[in-house]
Amino acid sequence: MELRQLTLTDFVQELGSNSPAPGGGSVAALAAAQSAALFAMVAELTAQSPKYTDVKEEMEKMAAELHALQDHFLEEVDNDANSFNGVMAAFRMPKDTDEEKQARREKIQAEYKNAANVPYGVGTKAAELTKYAPILLEKGNTNAITDLGLGVHNLRMAVVGAFYNVKINLGSIKDQAYVEEKKSSMATILAKVEEDTRPIIQAVEEAIA
Repeated sequence: MELRQLTLTDFVQELGSNSPAPGGGSVAALAAAQSAALFAMVAELTAQSPKYTDVKEEMEKMAAELHALQDHFLEEVDNDANSFNGVMAAFRMPKDTDEEKQARREKIQAEYKNAANVPYGVGTKAAELTKYAPILLEKGNTNAITDLGLGVHNLRMAVVGAFYNVKINLGSIKDQAYVEEKKSSMATILAKVEEDTRPIIQAVEEAIA
């Protein structure tokens, strides 16, 4: 089953079921897709408006980039769910002999790393969306400023949510060098996202006050 092919109703019902996947990681990827889509919407509305002909080409290029990112994050909705399923499959491996036990332990560790790598990639990629926000704030169609603001909030939720899912998997990974590297990297990324998005949100709220 491809989650991204479900209707909104079916996705939400599946999310709210007792199935362990999809879960927060898929929701974080969806938030990233929504952020990219909202930014693309602002770019499209700017490019199509006769008031913004001076930035039409720039906005069309930006919209194309954002639509591609939107599609990427939608794929990650499924990738995250599949990565968790990989962990569950590893736990079901046979463990009757010493060789089987060792193979099972190694597979579990590999799958936990994969389950951490997928949301780490989502959070890292979502953080890159911040580069579009100040351009859209400065040059974008002012009638869509709230869409820009909501896109930024979705971006922040995507990064935080994705990294939550990294952190929960790190607790089961024995490779301490890997764990510490991921923790340090996430802290740096989160701080930068906060720094870059705070003025955008403030500007949006001031514009609609």
